[in-house]
Amino acid sequence: MTSALRLDELGSERLCARDKGLPARAAGLTVAEFLATGPRLSEFWTPIVALDNEAMENNIAVMAEWTGARGFKLMPHGKTTMAPALWQRQLEAGSLGITLATMGQVRTARSFGLGSIMLANAVVDERSLRYLAAELADPEFRFVAWADSVATIEAMERSLREAGTPRPVDICVELGAAGGRTGARSVEEAVEVAKRAAASDVVRLAGVSGYEGSLAHDRTEASLETVRAYLRGQVELHEALGGLYDDDGDIYVTAGGSAYFDVVAEVYGDAMKADSRTLWTLRSGAYITHDDGFYRQISPLDEGAGTTAGSAGSGRIGSARLHSAIRGLARVVSHPERGLALLDGGKRDFPFDEGLPIPRLTAADLGSEWDVLEDASILAMNDQHSYLGLGKQDVALGSVVSLGLSHPCTTFDKWHYLPVVESQSSDRVVELVRTFF
Repeated sequence: MTSALRLDELGSERLCARDKGLPARAAGLTVAEFLATGPRLSEFWTPIVALDNEAMENNIAVMAEWTGARGFKLMPHGKTTMAPALWQRQLEAGSLGITLATMGQVRTARSFGLGSIMLANAVVDERSLRYLAAELADPEFRFVAWADSVATIEAMERSLREAGTPRPVDICVELGAAGGRTGARSVEEAVEVAKRAAASDVVRLAGVSGYEGSLAHDRTEASLETVRAYLRGQVELHEALGGLYDDDGDIYVTAGGSAYFDVVAEVYGDAMKADSRTLWTLRSGAYITHDDGFYRQISPLDEGAGTTAGSAGSGRIGSARLHSAIRGLARVVSHPERGLALLDGGKRDFPFDEGLPIPRLTAADLGSEWDVLEDASILAMNDQHSYLGLGKQDVALGSVVSLGLSHPCTTFDKWHYLPVVESQSSDRVVELVRTFF
């Protein structure tokens, strides 16, 4: 189920002038042919988003070690990158499978041969369910979806029976919270959903699911307690369903975005020790690139994390830390007044939903020596421009600014190809990561 994905076609894709940011000379070459020429980041056009291979390898190893040491399975959320080549790296590091958010993403993943998928969502559309029934003819395909109401189970049953599913679809009952996202609004409601699933001939009760990250947005004690209370509810629900589970397949309890996985470990800890059958599963996805904004501030494994009320229970392993492996590069195209410069990258190129980009470095051009850019900030963004506010330090027209980015989930979707450099100190491009949004 975690065997190699079918990635050969990615190397044979032919590059063209429509591929944003790539050097002009790449047009007409396949990806493999282009990489064989030893490209440098200095050849790429701005704006561009670049990934750091050394940092990604570190992050994958850190998360694999952290989860493994605590008995967790990891099914990282693939919608963060929608990049099968990066999913493969996560699978090779021991991930049980990949989590996805829509059935369209599932179809993309299956086209690359992904054999273990958690759909962190309900599937009620008859078209998607017909497709799923056909895919379940593969006996090696591990698939589990979520449901938060009896109506969801009934919708699945209608389409799956019509499609003649070869085996039941595994379902985790999703627990939510008042005012939150999806999910049954109480343990009692969730138990009723579970009973309906357990009685079905075409779905199978396979555990408890949910997402704590929608309930808080910082690491204040009040936010952490909200998360803990929710996770305790998940454990309570799992224990209440003990008599409904069968002995025929996997059972999951799953939570854990990229912000509060340490709190998940804290709350799940005792239950995990008492229940070795269950696959206690984290779905953190953003860790592979981490970031320079939101996750840097909130992740318990950030390189700058201290021992706070939120991180004291994270159980750090030595000095292992996540490093930002993603940056934006934009060029100064206008300097209309003192203290203000305009960059050639904007909302179409860089994320802005979890904080504006952070100016870190400047250079005369890509490939030139970088200098720290102090006392500067992005004041606002348009579709294709960012407003760079300057202090005493100035930047020249045509110079390049390196930007720390916040929220990888809304970065990857803006790019067809992202160049991967060898390391922070090298501009040698070793891979082009292809996305499928």
